[in-house]
Amino acid sequence: MTKVHDLYDVGGQSPWVDDLKRSYLAPGGLDVLLELGVRGLTSNPTILAKSIEAGHDYDEQFADAVAGGESVDEAYWDLVLHDAGGALALFRPLYDSSSGGDGFVSVEVSPTLAHDTAGTIAAARALSSRVDAPNLLVKIPATLEGLPAIEEMIAEGRSVNVTLIFSLGRYAAVIDAYERGLERLVDAGGDPSGVASVASFFVSRVDTEVDRRLEAIAAADPGSTRAERALELRGTAAVAQARLAYALFHERFSAPGLASLVAAGAHVQRPLWASTSTKNPSYPDLLYVDSLIGPETVNTMPPATIDAFADHGAVARTVDGDVDGARAAIAGITEVGVDLDDVTSLLEVEGVASFAKSFEELLDELRQKAATLGVDR
Repeated sequence: MTKVHDLYDVGGQSPWVDDLKRSYLAPGGLDVLLELGVRGLTSNPTILAKSIEAGHDYDEQFADAVAGGESVDEAYWDLVLHDAGGALALFRPLYDSSSGGDGFVSVEVSPTLAHDTAGTIAAARALSSRVDAPNLLVKIPATLEGLPAIEEMIAEGRSVNVTLIFSLGRYAAVIDAYERGLERLVDAGGDPSGVASVASFFVSRVDTEVDRRLEAIAAADPGSTRAERALELRGTAAVAQARLAYALFHERFSAPGLASLVAAGAHVQRPLWASTSTKNPSYPDLLYVDSLIGPETVNTMPPATIDAFADHGAVARTVDGDVDGARAAIAGITEVGVDLDDVTSLLEVEGVASFAKSFEELLDELRQKAATLGVDR
C-alpha cells in the first residue's frame, strides 16, 4: 500500500495518471501504476503529440497504415486508439470491480472541433462506437459550442470527460448539461447507471495568469497597501476556485433534480482536478494535490507528480476545509483589480488554441514522417 492508495482509501479521491504512450502497454508501464494505486488515465493532444513524436515506437504501425491506403489523419487515429485500447483493457478489471466507479481511460475528440457542435457530436459518436468499451470517456471541451454536445452524448448513454473548465460559471453550465442529458436519457427509457462523467477543472493555469496580473498591479503602484495585498494573494486563486467548485458540486447534486436522478441510479459527475503539476517553482510541488483532497473527486497527475505524492504527499480531507477562506481569496483578488471573468475567458481561448496547435503540428510531423518512411500519400 502506498500514499497513492491512501488518496482513495482514506481521502475518497481517485488518483489518475495524465499520460499515455506506447511503452505504457508493456510490462513495467501501466501495470506498475495500477499497483501504485492509480485508478484511471487521461491524456490530451499535447501529451499524445510528444509521445508519438518521441522515438520510433509508432513507426511500424504508422507506415503500415499509410502504405495500406489510409490518410495521415486516419493513421493518427489508429495510433491513438491502439494505445487507448490497450489502456482500456488494463484498466477494465478495476472498472468491473468498482462497479463502474473507476478504471476509465479518456480519449479526446479532435481539438479543431472545439467550436463546432455538430462536428463534436459526430466525432464523439464515432469514437464511442469505434472503441466500444464501457470504461471509455470521450473528452469534450466545455466551450459554449461543446455544451450541447455534452448534453447530447449523455442523453445517448455515452460517457463523457468534460475538459477545459476554467470558471465557476462555466462549471455550473456543465452540470446543467449533464442534468439535461440524464433527464432525456431517463425519459427515453434509458438506464443512467451505465453513464459516467467527470468535469475537468483546470487548476494551475489559473494561478499562472492571476499571479501575472497581481504582480503587474503591484509593479504599477509599488509600496502601496494595494500592491502589498496583491502580492499576498499570489498562489491563492487556483485552489480557492477549485474549492468553490467542490462546494457547488455538493450544492447541485444535493438539489432535488440531480438528487432524484442519482436515486434512480445515475452517477454523480465528479469534479476532476486537471493541470495539477506546479508551474511556479517557488510553490510546493504538491500544492494542487495536497490542497484538493476529498470524496467523489479525481486528481489527474503527470507521472512525476504521482511519484512526488507517493514520496511525500499528505493525505487529509482538504478540499472543503476552508470554504470561507476560498471566498475571501477570490473576493480579495477581485478587489485589487483582477478581472477573473477575463482571466478564465483568456485561459479557455489559450487552452483550445494550444491543443489545436499541438494536434496540427503532430499531423504535420506525421506527414513528414510518411515521406521519410517512403509511404507519403
